[in-house]
Amino acid sequence: MFGTLKGRIAIIVLLLVTAGYFLWHNGLRLGLDLQGGMHLALEVADSAGTLTPKAKAEATDRALEVIRNRIDQFGVQEPLVQKVGSDRILIELAGIRDPARAKAIIEETAFLQFLLVQPPAEFVKALPRLDRAVLLALGGKAPTPKAGAAGPKQNPQAAMNLIFGQQQKDSAKKAAQADSAKARGDTGAAAQDTGLLAATDTALADRPFSALLNQGNQEGEFLVAEQDVATAAKYLALPEVQRSIPRGIRLYWAAKPEGKGASLYRGLYLLADKPFLTGDLLEDATAGRDQQYNFTVVNFQLSRRGGRVFSGITSKHIGDNIAIVLDNQVYSAPVVKGEIGARGQIEMGQSPMSQAQDLALVLRAGALPAPLHIVEERTIGPSLGADSVRQGQLAGIVGIILVIILMIGYYRFAGLLAIVGLASYVLVVLGGLAMFNATLTAPGIAGFILSVGMGVDGNVLQFERIREELAGGRTIRAGVEAGFQEAMSAIIDTHLTTLITALILYYVGTGPVRGFAVTLSVGIVASFFSSVFVTRTLFLLYMERRRSATEPLSI
Repeated sequence: MFGTLKGRIAIIVLLLVTAGYFLWHNGLRLGLDLQGGMHLALEVADSAGTLTPKAKAEATDRALEVIRNRIDQFGVQEPLVQKVGSDRILIELAGIRDPARAKAIIEETAFLQFLLVQPPAEFVKALPRLDRAVLLALGGKAPTPKAGAAGPKQNPQAAMNLIFGQQQKDSAKKAAQADSAKARGDTGAAAQDTGLLAATDTALADRPFSALLNQGNQEGEFLVAEQDVATAAKYLALPEVQRSIPRGIRLYWAAKPEGKGASLYRGLYLLADKPFLTGDLLEDATAGRDQQYNFTVVNFQLSRRGGRVFSGITSKHIGDNIAIVLDNQVYSAPVVKGEIGARGQIEMGQSPMSQAQDLALVLRAGALPAPLHIVEERTIGPSLGADSVRQGQLAGIVGIILVIILMIGYYRFAGLLAIVGLASYVLVVLGGLAMFNATLTAPGIAGFILSVGMGVDGNVLQFERIREELAGGRTIRAGVEAGFQEAMSAIIDTHLTTLITALILYYVGTGPVRGFAVTLSVGIVASFFSSVFVTRTLFLLYMERRRSATEPLSI
């Protein structure tokens, strides 16, 4: 088939039609530098310096796989996610429309736990001890427990009633003092706000932590006013307070505040210190809406082993609460109304569906082995990418025009045949990039223009060899055949060595270097096909159509 002129023409037409189809159907994918996007460099967070180099490298490898899974499910076209060195992850997302959302998904640790909500008895008994620990840590004097205060001999409900009842009395007392001062017209007293009154109130001064707690909606839950959450969290972080918390109990904040009346409150849950199930046994998660209450939910599916564990725990704790904790925040703590198997759901209230979809995505992709922090971040706008595209197009057009002028001016009609072959080369390169879904970058455009020069170089070698053969006295047909055959080895050498270099660049390079290597590799193959096969076919067709054997060759 290669030996006949019709067969060669059929192959060329078939290849050009195929390249044109892929170019029309797939289009060209532009890289980060051409269409804009986000560039991130991440490292495993180790502020305490407890990770060994080996442990940090292993955590980076695990994080790399998790991030790849998340980005694949996020739907970004042609993302670049790779490890650089031993402890850094490089991410490039071209054409991303919501960088903040992608960034949140990448950084999300997503450690899922299921913990039993604990009864408040022991914690309520320990509240006076926690208050004294706060005062001691802050340099105050530890108060002496008053008679009738919550103590070991009181039942939990009575103790809670006493604490919360005392808070209501304190609030009423402060309000009455302020109203009395205003009624007397005592501007000095009226100017004292509730904070100053609280400072003189020994009951409140003796209870810096418990005074912030309000009775929750269910057993094992307290409510803290949103403006007091930072203060309460500061108290709970004190080592003295941590040592005073009863064994087997850990305190977790709710993920979001809830409204009660005109105020916002944050839930504080008493949970078991160890989870009975973690997200390692989770197989699937999907976002949806609760049909009864129209809440946003994430439905999850556990593995067979996870289903057995969940079923065993729920069958023993019917009527109790189980907290669903994600990244140390309680998303929901539903009551167990019956034995639950491998299916369950995380309630997210009135959160937008996009948040539920992101959470489901992160849960499916898996939890990061350790938190990540961003060490480098760049956002490339579409305008910069458009400028790069215009400049690249201009450079390509100018380069091709100069090549056309040079070839036609120096080689005349043979140069025109080379330009026709070069046009086929351009279509084959663009079609090849589209067929392999390769990403075209600014360095890739440079590789494309470089391969144009290589395609012309192959034609130059052939034409010069034909000139030598004709100058040696050969006939035109014999000189053309000899010129193409004798130049073949030099063309193969130049193209093969450049292709090997391009493949090495692709293997060891990253980002733009790889884009350059891909475009150059496709261009080299197309250049070889154009200069050796297409141009030679055009010469054979020209030789068949010559008027006479003695007509001189325009070369």
